Order: sequence, then structure tokens, then C-alpha cells
Amino acid sequence: MLNTTAHDAIARIPNGSTLMIGGFMGVGTPEGLVDELLRQDKHDLTVISNDSALPGVGIGKLVTAGAVRKLVASHIGLNPETQQRMGAGTMEVELVPQGTLIERIRAAGFGLGGILTPTGVGTVVEEGKRKLTVDGREYLLEGALHADFALVQAFVADYLGNLTYALTARNFNPVIAMAGDTVIVEAEHIVPVGMIPPDHVMTPAPLVDYLIAQA
Repeated sequence: MLNTTAHDAIARIPNGSTLMIGGFMGVGTPEGLVDELLRQDKHDLTVISNDSALPGVGIGKLVTAGAVRKLVASHIGLNPETQQRMGAGTMEVELVPQGTLIERIRAAGFGLGGILTPTGVGTVVEEGKRKLTVDGREYLLEGALHADFALVQAFVADYLGNLTYALTARNFNPVIAMAGDTVIVEAEHIVPVGMIPPDHVMTPAPLVDYLIAQA
């Protein structure tokens, strides 16, 4: 794990990368890392996240800037710019039910090939997907979701990279930290090793590649 700057960490992300970005309607999103993506004009990105927040907030900034080629999310209802770009065909949007989305991400983190879910059976969602029957019930096979980079926001980190989260930031950040090939963390507070009780660690240090202090 390397303590570094937002500039240097984001500079390692090539255009066209697949990113997972934490947060729930902008809460728990690493805003400094998102801003640095914009400063470095990263583009043609595939973003996997719960939502696209609001215009001018979190992932919404990337949408407004036209930096997102494809969005995989469960909810876009509060961002009219996402809806407009989807309707105009200038940004591909794959809508995934929230439970299915987080479980597909979790599957990647645990090294699984995918999940079985009844959600979407008998609807247009099942088109092109493999369907299996288990104990007389039909399920869709949904593949695991991986990312080249996971951008994570933590409340407290120690100098080794052990992480804790606060409130809503726990919804997606701990899970995406397991599913990105490279994990970049923006932490509100960085404390000496030993200050975080071991049983409070939610993401262990070996998962973290780069740690940045929130400005």
C-alpha cells in the first residue's frame, strides 16, 4: 500500500478504464478522486455504482462532463442529465436491480463467477441470459462484476490502509474495495497503526493499493 496524492493515483487510470465508485446518492463518494478524474480529463469510462447522484454531485459531475461512456447502476431517477444522455444514446446505461448489483460485485470480490437470482425472470431482463431451475424455481445467472479500479471513501484509515466507514458510506464502499484490481482510497482521517481496534476494521489493509488524505 502506498500513501500518495490524488493526482498521482488518478494518473495511473487510463482512459477507457472500468471504475467502481462508492457512495449512495453522493454520500460516501470520494469527491476528491472524482474531481481529480475531471482535472485530468479522464474519459470513455465505464462506471459501476449504485447511482449517478445529482448534477454537480459525485458521479453526476462525470456525467455532466461527458466522461462516462457506460454506466452500470441501480438508480438514475434523481439525475435528469443521466436520463437525457441515456435517451439520446450518448451514454450507455445498464440498469441493474440494487440487490442484484451489489451481489454481482460481491461475487467478484469473493472470486465467484456470478449469482443466481429470481429477479427479472419472466421479464425483458431475462433476454440473452442463461436461466436455471433449482428445486423447481427458475433463476437467472448474472455474472460477477469486476473493475480495473475501485475508488473508495473511508472515514478513518491507519497508515497501513486498514479502513472503517461511517453510516451510509458502508453501503457500497466495503464491497467495491474487494472487486477492483486496484483500490484507491480517499480517507477523511488517517491515524497511527493501532488506533483502529482490530474488530472495527471493515476493509483490511492488504486490499488497499493507494491511500490519499482527503483535502
